[in-house]
Parts: sequence; C-alpha cells; structure tokens
Amino acid sequence: MTQTVARAAELRELLERASHDYYVLDRPTLADREYDLLFRELQAIEREHPELRTLDSPTMRVGAEPATSFAKHAHLVPMISLDNAFSDDEVVDWDTRAVKIVSEAVATDGYCTELKIDGAAVSLTYRDGVFVTGATRGNGTVGEDITANLRTIRGIPLRLHGTGHPPVIEIRGEVYFPFDGFEQLNEERAKAGEPVFANPRNSAAGSLRQQDPAITAARPLRFFGYAFAVPGSATLPFRTQWELLDTLVSWGVPVAPHRKRCATLADVHAHAHEVEATTRAALNFGIDGLVVKVNSLALQGELGVVGGRVPRWAIARKFAPDIAETRLLAIEVNVGRTGKINPYAVLEPVEVGGTTVRYATLHNFELITHKDLRVGDVVLLKRAGEVIPQIIGPVPEKRDPANPPARTAFPEVCPSCGEAVRRDEKDIFCENDRCPGRRLEALVHFASRGAMDIDGLSTARIEQLVESGMVHDTADLYQLTAAQIVELERFAAKSAQALVDAIAASKAQPLSRLLFGLGIRHVGAEAAQLLARQFGTLDALAASAVQGPDAIEAVHGIGPIIAASVHDYFTDPHVQRLLDRLTTYGVNTVEPQKAEVSSVFKGLTVVVTGTLPTLSRNEAKELIQSAGGKVTDSVSKATSLVVVGADAGSKLDKARALGTEVIDEAELLRRVGR
Repeated sequence: MTQTVARAAELRELLERASHDYYVLDRPTLADREYDLLFRELQAIEREHPELRTLDSPTMRVGAEPATSFAKHAHLVPMISLDNAFSDDEVVDWDTRAVKIVSEAVATDGYCTELKIDGAAVSLTYRDGVFVTGATRGNGTVGEDITANLRTIRGIPLRLHGTGHPPVIEIRGEVYFPFDGFEQLNEERAKAGEPVFANPRNSAAGSLRQQDPAITAARPLRFFGYAFAVPGSATLPFRTQWELLDTLVSWGVPVAPHRKRCATLADVHAHAHEVEATTRAALNFGIDGLVVKVNSLALQGELGVVGGRVPRWAIARKFAPDIAETRLLAIEVNVGRTGKINPYAVLEPVEVGGTTVRYATLHNFELITHKDLRVGDVVLLKRAGEVIPQIIGPVPEKRDPANPPARTAFPEVCPSCGEAVRRDEKDIFCENDRCPGRRLEALVHFASRGAMDIDGLSTARIEQLVESGMVHDTADLYQLTAAQIVELERFAAKSAQALVDAIAASKAQPLSRLLFGLGIRHVGAEAAQLLARQFGTLDALAASAVQGPDAIEAVHGIGPIIAASVHDYFTDPHVQRLLDRLTTYGVNTVEPQKAEVSSVFKGLTVVVTGTLPTLSRNEAKELIQSAGGKVTDSVSKATSLVVVGADAGSKLDKARALGTEVIDEAELLRRVGR
C-alpha cells in the first residue's frame, strides 16, 4: 500500500506538471499517448483506492456530476469594479486625485499596467496551496460556487507550485475564450446544425455556468490571474503589484503578457498607445483596455476604496472597441494576383478599433457555410492582425428568419474572365494568366512598396493604364512614355514624366524585390530574399528551377510547397516570355552579394524582441540572416536564440520558460565579428 500511495503522488505531480507545461508555458513535455497512459494509471489507482483521490488530483479536471443549481459563495473581501478613463487626460485626473490623498508620491514605486482581459471574473480559493473553491464575481460580495467547472480549465493549477503562499488565499482573475478556439467551436456547432455563439466574452461566462462540468471541459477556456485577497493580516511574499504578478507566475498561475512597470504617467500613456495601436490586434484573446494600478500595495491600502466598490488606486484605460456589430449587406468575390478567387463581405460601415470598416475577409467559401453567414444578418466583426477585419459569426438572435442561406457553392468559372477554375482543397483558382482580375492585382503587387516600390503608381492609376490598353502585364510598364500617359485623365506633363521616371528607377531594385514582385505563389518577401541570395541571378535561379523542385528545396529555409511552386512558375512558357521582356527592358536580375560576416548562426532560428540600443529591428534581422540564421517573429520550441532589447515583454518570459538562450545586442555584434 505504501508503494501505491507513493505512486499516486508521483503520478499527480507528473500529470499536473505536464498540464502546466502544455497549457501555460506552451512547452509540451509529455507525448499525448504517454500522458493518457499515466492518467489512466492514476484513474485505476483511485478507483481501487478512493481514499487516495485528493482535491488536487488531475482526475478532478474531467468534471463531476451535473449540478441542479449553484451554491452561494462569499468572497473573503469584495471583488471590486474599476472606474474608466477614455483618454490620457482622464488618467491624469485620476492620478491627481490619488496624489492629493496619499502622503508620499505615487512615483516611489511607479505604476503597473496590465491588459484588461475581456472575459469573466472569477476567484480561486487555495487552502494550504490546494485549490478548494472557485466562484463567479456575482455582485462582488457573493458569487456562485462553480468549483467543478473551474477545475476543468487546464491552466488553473490545482495545487500552487513553490512555497510562500499564505494558508488561505483567493486568487482573482479572468476566464476567457481564445479567438481561435471560439471560431473552431462555432464552426463545429454550425456543422452539427447547432446555433453558433455570439461572442467570446459571453461564451466564456456561459461556459462557466453550465450545470454539467463535462460541457465546460469540452471548451478551450483559459485563465489569467491578476489580484489576491487574504484573511486578516497574513504575511505576504510581495510588496508591489509587479511582485505579486511575478509571484503568481512562480506559483504556476498564468499571468497575461504585455504587463509593464511604468515610472511615470508619460510611460503609462506611451504603453497604452502602443498596445492599442499594435499589440492588441495580434492577441489571440479579447481586451478592451489597460488596467493602470499604483504599484505599491501599501499605497493601495492607503488610497482605499470608494463606497466599498471602486478603488482609488486603479483605473481602466479603455480602448476603442475592436469587436463590433454590423450588418452583412452582400457577399462578393475578387480574383487575387495568384488567381485565387476570394469571397469577401460588404458591410454596413462600422467603427472598429478606431477605423471605419466597410469590407471584411471571408477566407474561403467553406467558411461561409460553416459560420452560416447570410446576407442581411447582423454579424460580429473583429480586427485581425493590424488592419484586416474578419467576421467572427452571425448574431443568431438578431437574424431575420426570412434571410435565405448564402449560396456558397464553389464557382465553376472565374467571375472576372469566365474561364474554368481549378479547385485546390478549400480554395479555387483561375489559371488564365490573361484574366483581368489577376492582371490588375498582379500589377498592384508588383508596384507595391515591398516589391518594386514604384512611387506614384497607385491602384487607381494602374486601373487607368489597364483600361486604356497601354498595360497588360508588368513588362508593359517599362515601355510607357510620358507622351502616352499625359493623354490619360488627371495627368499633366509633369506628373506623367514623374511616373515614367519612377518606373525607370525601379529597374535598379535587387533581384529579391523582383522575385517578390512577380507574385510567385507561396513566395513571400523572406523566401524571395533566400532564393536571391542563394542563386545570385535570375538566370541561375531559373535554370535550377527548371531542373526540378529538389534544386530549390535544397536552399535552407525553403520547403517543398514553395519549391514546387517555383518550379511550376519557371517552367511556364508565358512566364519565360515575360522574364525575357523584363530583362530586355533593363530590369535588374542580379542580387548584390553581401559578404557573410560569419556563419555563426547557420541553421539557427532566431527571434529579435524589444528595442535594441543601436540597431533597428530590420538591421538586426539582416545581420542574423547574413550570418546564416533564420529570423522568426514568435518564440517556440524551435527557437534557438532570442536577441532582446528594452521592453522585451512576453517573448523574453517565454524564452526563459523554455530554457532558450537569450543574448543582448552587444553579444549579437560580438558573435558576428562587429
């Protein structure tokens, strides 16, 4: 029996650590099958010896018997609400009021800023480090006991790691629904004929109040902690909000990324603007602002709470909403430069994240069916990436029953040229290289800043040139004269000559820019640069491509899909004629060869994060690539090295958690021999 007790304890520790590594650190340490075998072994032990099943056993995560109602739970101290500030000036007003109350300057420890998660607030009670009770916020004083449901959320530790936690502590935080998990769930529900959910925030709250914990367990909910409460005057291992967050991490509690210590309000404003303008759009979960807190916990206590509800020591710096409701007016299609036929949504104009949005991507035709999008629907819109909006799904309760299902069959002919199309898994393509739709998009891409960078050649002007019959492909651009262009509407002699000069100047662009501008399917800017550096000239690349995909795939960083696409491109007779014409017109087909400073990063995957002292992000990237390295944007198990500067943020945290080597700019320069 002693061996069984020890084995059960060992299994609990192994499984809980593996769960933390997978769901919190994004660093799997056990294969799925190995985890399942250990889990079943623990289940078998607990079935045979029920007395060995503990509150922190991973088997408690699979759910309990369905409840008929939720018991009430009184929080140790009330869960408070925040006042809102919608501008920098309102944050200054809040700070001014706080400074008048406290006897010492707030700036002693500065401020702590945290993402304001758009989810459902909960409290987790731990006794002697073991999770015993979980509750909703409720009215702030009394919530509902949803312990069984919260146990199913993998990121919530059933036992706190490390030491130093008080005998009793409530950890407060937010349960949220990641965007990718929410969209996948809605697609699955649509396929099954079930109604889709309206938005991630409401779905998170609804998932927590399911009577059957198994339903909650089936949904990919996540948790971030950010606050605490203890009874009486317990001794705490932290004295500031920042130290609290560090302590939560050490205890195994997930904490939201992009938190920052700010010495001054100017730093707070700058961080808020950065998060709203860039960080927010790249997150996989919803936020509606930053929470700004006086960092010192002692000062927080001195400032107190107004009316038992609103703290004087914190304020929510709200952002413009990045999820909004609007109406789907039409579903249209366009033809991209590679021939891919893309459906898109025409929307009733709506403000999202400070931008008026009239169109949204629909990605592919199957997605329209999966999300059950219908013309006339009220839909939820979210900004994806930095600028591209996308539809999360319809709002079913606001649907007019008369709205017919969208006609989402794959088109059999190209809507631009009428030629037959080819289906490739979820996508369809027009293979007519003379297709007007493809031609226009190809020219726009060729002239774009990341490609040949032809100043003044806007989409509207390209449309003029195409409609006039002067330009049919990219090579035609280099035959244009000012005398021809001046005949077009809205051109004068000076602007016509300026455009001809800009087109002529683009001839000097390096081969990597030309390759990217040609719009070879799957070849982005980075792949174009790798190919140009490897082969040096267009002729050498074309000769290798004609031999077969293997010669292209041999280039470090080029995979089989890109290699096959490059092979197909250069063996196309139409392409060969186009490239001959471009060469004849004097377009540069050579890549300047930069001497490798060293091969120290050969075969390594490197991430650059934060603000470096002297190098820009692009300069650091080029330096690493010239030394044989590959630069990526996100830290993962595949990352070999992370170069960090000031305000490195969550990427540095993740690198440390993964045990990835971290260096600064000085070490980067030393390694490459600078």
